[in-house]
Amino acid sequence: MPFLVGYGGLVETGGLRAGDHVVITAATSSVGLAAIAVANRVGAIPIATTRSSSMGAPLLDAGAAHVVATGEEDLVARVLEITGGHGAEHVFDAVAGPGVADLARATAKGGILTIHGLLSGEPTIFPAETLPDLWMRSYTLFAMTHDEERLRRAGAFVAAGLRSGDFAPQVDRVFSGLDTIVEAHTYLESNAQVGKIVVTP
Repeated sequence: MPFLVGYGGLVETGGLRAGDHVVITAATSSVGLAAIAVANRVGAIPIATTRSSSMGAPLLDAGAAHVVATGEEDLVARVLEITGGHGAEHVFDAVAGPGVADLARATAKGGILTIHGLLSGEPTIFPAETLPDLWMRSYTLFAMTHDEERLRRAGAFVAAGLRSGDFAPQVDRVFSGLDTIVEAHTYLESNAQVGKIVVTP
């Protein structure tokens, strides 16, 4: 499922191409990791964001070309540095809320800022104070699942990635037995994971 979200938001509707820079927020999530893999498969340059530099090595191992620790670095300055002052052609944002203003400033002129999640839980306002020259859109998986032809193309793309080894499920930790469910939730709430947490019966 995460690969369908990444493909649908970045390639099918976003038009991500080889050589494009793409900023991926909440990059340690399963969708964030899938988006990194999708970007790499099409030859794009994934810029992963995370709050702490402690997640830098796992994200680089997962295929990110660059990692920006937003709790320690200036997001806009780093993205502009990475892109030679141009900005990222794509932003794939799972957080939304006030941070969209910075993401807009990090987006190239005419770029696409796609919001696919609402992790911040705060209102998201179009950053009109800078009147950015960009496309800002929302995306959900239902854009794929309600369209038979789009879903067929997505399935073919993901299946090809799985066969080639470009795509693989990212499981951070497996908890054995339903009596570990509290421990699993505690670990989930710590935000220490990179990928999925699995609880087996």
